[in-house]
Amino acid sequence: MSESVNNQLKNLTKLLQIEKDEDFTQYKAKVQALSLDEKKKKGYCWYPVQVDKSGYTYGNRAFLIVHFQKHRLYKNHFRSGKVVNLFCNDANVKHIELSGVVHYIDKHKMKIILNSTDLPSYIDSGLIGVELLFDGSTYSEMENALELVTFAKTDRLAELREVILGNQEPISAPDKAHYQNEQLNESQNKAVNAILDSYDLTVVHGPPGTGKTTTLVAAIKALSKKEKPILVCAPSNAAVDLLTERIAAQELNVLRIGNISRIDESIIQHTIESKIAADPESARIKKVRIEAAEYRKKASRFKRSFGAVERNERKELRNQSKELTEWANQLEERLTEKIILSSDVITSTLVGSNNKILRGFRFDTAFIDEATQALEPANWIPIIKSKKVVLAGDPFQLSPTIKSFAAKKGGLGKTLIEKCIDQNKNVHLLDTQYRMNSSIMDFSNQYFYQGKLKAHSSNMDHKIFAEDNIIEFIDTAGTGFEETLDPDTRSRYNKGEVDILLEHMYQYIDLVSDFDAYSIGIVSPYKEQTRLIKKIIEGDTKLAAFKNIDVDTIDSFQGQERDIVYILLVRSNAKGEIGFLNDYRRMNVAMTRAKKKLVILGDSATIGNDEFYQQYLDYVDQKGTYRTAWEFMQ
Repeated sequence: MSESVNNQLKNLTKLLQIEKDEDFTQYKAKVQALSLDEKKKKGYCWYPVQVDKSGYTYGNRAFLIVHFQKHRLYKNHFRSGKVVNLFCNDANVKHIELSGVVHYIDKHKMKIILNSTDLPSYIDSGLIGVELLFDGSTYSEMENALELVTFAKTDRLAELREVILGNQEPISAPDKAHYQNEQLNESQNKAVNAILDSYDLTVVHGPPGTGKTTTLVAAIKALSKKEKPILVCAPSNAAVDLLTERIAAQELNVLRIGNISRIDESIIQHTIESKIAADPESARIKKVRIEAAEYRKKASRFKRSFGAVERNERKELRNQSKELTEWANQLEERLTEKIILSSDVITSTLVGSNNKILRGFRFDTAFIDEATQALEPANWIPIIKSKKVVLAGDPFQLSPTIKSFAAKKGGLGKTLIEKCIDQNKNVHLLDTQYRMNSSIMDFSNQYFYQGKLKAHSSNMDHKIFAEDNIIEFIDTAGTGFEETLDPDTRSRYNKGEVDILLEHMYQYIDLVSDFDAYSIGIVSPYKEQTRLIKKIIEGDTKLAAFKNIDVDTIDSFQGQERDIVYILLVRSNAKGEIGFLNDYRRMNVAMTRAKKKLVILGDSATIGNDEFYQQYLDYVDQKGTYRTAWEFMQ
């Protein structure tokens, strides 16, 4: 290993530790010190919850499905994959805490996989709750991955490390059977061929709307004819669920490992739990586990008289329970291995690729989608298990969340795919976008992509109606609509901006007779603003009737598209402070969600001092329609 690569990895390990320490410090300040009522109010706790269902899942782990009737009254920070604590608020109950992982969350319901083989005795007490815990396991996985990469010497991982981090050039061996798919464009076909020909590394750079997922799925299907199973990963559970669905639509046998963020049948049928349950052998395994549980229950029963005979009896019951459990585990391990080996594709998050059921498995190829959204150490987790890797993403869209300023300044935010693109390591740009009217595309194209993108003929001129303004900027400067900081969430909102949004929508609905036929996205960088918009729309008799309106943060709209998109910038202050509006990559995501119409609301006096936003305002003057908020004030 060269000194430069060694120094890179040492520095990365140090920065990861700084980030971990800062993350824990913020958790303690935000959550740990709060009272139960404060945790509920701020969305870190559900209490009390009711148990709808309980049972046992893969690996003999207990699960609970709980619901929280008052969920609408409080904020919510629970997500699929989050580590939680199940507790009982009864001073008379012993062993009252039990950790677990959120399997999925659906409005007021949550499924929790417990880190236990037994259900707690207090689940019907009516005094149980669920609270978020600090998750150190992700950091542990990343630390272990960095250690393995650093100390790899003569194996395949050492070779990949040298290619990816700059010491060696990627190797390709062109296949005589050239891949050509009539449903893909030239740049997409080139990317697929590069993946099929590569010996170690391929990078697919996919700007918004260029069909990155379509390209990856085509490559996975073509590659599955030569090797299986293929490992396919992404940073988030939502992204993995989408990949699972898209790959399965190609009639490939997909196995989804880990937590799921969606609970519809199209995803659940691909999980390891569902596949085990569908196998005839599962009935036998379940019967053995029930017997083991019964022996454990008998062994723990209270006896008034307890002597040598009773002690021996309890010991024998525990031994029988242990033997049955081991037998069930062996049966389940064999069944799991059979399911894994019969799969064409295995999908998981980056961390989930080291799930215990995959330990010991090695893959010919690992695909990592949305690689720009994950820290470099997380990307190494699936790479460790593979002979070659495909990194896909766009460095000009969402970047990893980093909580430590020192770690970010030190370079922790530089992702693995960015390093490869900078070194031009077998990089293939997808250059044709199929989403946006060319007027919506052009600003991002010039600012981020050096004008290399082109709009496909099918969408380059499409609009809602012939006379419509494709791009609008509504300026709130001079109206007095200043931002407000929520003291609890530390997020910002702008009520006046929302009022202008509603008035524009009212007027636009009158112009578009079939308004409900179009998809509408309302996005903001600030969560508090999206909460306010949702609340107001739900109470608005005219707008609440439309089911085609979605409101969320920019991050939640990553990978999505809508016919019409409204962006509310929120920031409006005398100092010209724009906060994290200066994350231009996030704004690139927001601006490129729209297919046919883009409306941005903001204060030009606040954002205009920033070069990026001034360029956008100039672009609107040239290609779009500039409007003042006074037009919408009554």
